[in-house]
Amino acid sequence: MITVIGNLKGGCGKSTITFNLAIWLAGKGENVVAFDLDPQSTLSDVAEVRREEGVMPVITVFRPESNPTKIMREHQGEVLVDVGASNLWAMRQAIAMAQRILVPVPPSQADVWSTARFRDIINETVINRKERPEILLFINRADTHPGIRESHETEGALACLAGVTLLSSKICQRTAYRRSFSEGRAVFELSAGSKAAREFLGLAAQLYPELAPAQEKE
Repeated sequence: MITVIGNLKGGCGKSTITFNLAIWLAGKGENVVAFDLDPQSTLSDVAEVRREEGVMPVITVFRPESNPTKIMREHQGEVLVDVGASNLWAMRQAIAMAQRILVPVPPSQADVWSTARFRDIINETVINRKERPEILLFINRADTHPGIRESHETEGALACLAGVTLLSSKICQRTAYRRSFSEGRAVFELSAGSKAAREFLGLAAQLYPELAPAQEKE
């Protein structure tokens, strides 16, 4: 399955989600490859840190010069594509091949507007396809303070968008994600019982229910 992780606005956390998903899938024994089609190359950088630290499993990350279209077509397994609007051509190419689009949405009105426009770009790109990709949204970098309502308001606004599915999983803004990048490890490798780990495993279980143990689906 080809899963594109992206949005139009920068800073939505797509590279963080792609990195953690790739490690989780590899740990489940899946044949997974990732594509870093973002000029910022964040996914490539953290994968290199992981290799330098000798952490297993190593994840394979391809860059734009690797002929992504050919590799995606030929790969037998899971494909994750990290791409943003800074490479709109590559984004459209990846969307055209994807079975689903995973959209991390930070809690703000600007991100809701951006997500609606991204949905329209997806629909325009796949207009001639018989089978449309799923468009899956989830709140990323959510507020942790119960008094801040922006995450709930954003969730409500996203639920009103037509043609998309809003996942119940929510990823909060936590320092564990910054630490995971500096150490080249997924949040669930740093601390299996942490809030960050539980939140991420819940998201992974929603995306790949056939691979998740019962406790991760709760």
